[in-house]
Order: sequence, then C-alpha cells, then structure tokens
Amino acid sequence: QVQLVESGGGLVQAGGSLRLSCAASGLTFSSYTMAWFRQAPGKEREFVAAINWSAGNTYHADSVKGRFTISRDNVKNMVYLQMNSLKPEDTVVYYCAADPTPRFGLSRNQYDYAYWGQGTQVTVSS
Repeated sequence: QVQLVESGGGLVQAGGSLRLSCAASGLTFSSYTMAWFRQAPGKEREFVAAINWSAGNTYHADSVKGRFTISRDNVKNMVYLQMNSLKPEDTVVYYCAADPTPRFGLSRNQYDYAYWGQGTQVTVSS
C-alpha cells in the first residue's frame, strides 16, 4: 500500500532552518504530483507547496514564498521542503501528500491529494 513518511521536524529558533523529508513507497512515485500542507490545531489544512512529477513546475504559497523550497528526487522516491528564515507562525504540523491524478497545473486543494503522511511537528521559538 501507499506509504508517505515525513521526517525532519523539530524545534528551531526564529530565523533558523529545517529540511523536511518525505519518503514514499507503494506508488509509482515519478507519476505523482507531491505537495506539502500544514495544519494548526482547530484550523483548516493549509497548502504550502507543490511540485510536479518532473520537478519542472513548482508552486509555493505566498506565506512561504522566498523562504521555503520544495524539491524531489525520483530515484530515491523522496520529496523535500527546505525551510529557511523560520518564523514562530510557522509552528504547526507539516504533512506530505500525493496526487495521483494528471492535472493541468498544480492543485492547492487538499481534497485532490489521495495519500497523506502522518505529519511532522515543526516548532519555531521566538
């Protein structure tokens, strides 16, 4: 079955960096659009970034543009989120997600993503 396993979360000071990783298995990874979402307690899941199958197209939410970068390695079946200049408001759980449907463009809609990881907590102290 499809498994997405995130890692790399933790505690960091404001202004610091973290790199999240997501290991995918049980799917033809190079065929899937991959994305990162995040969710605070009691709030809707928020789109962070997405990357198409070839890594030729990426999209980042305005709230993270210029600070976060999504990338992927189709040989290792991995997707990454490099997070720089972290702010206390980036403190939430981050989820990796996979969209199996070929689309025109990259979806920011969580309901288009069929597979999800368990999440990894990122905490940014001020």
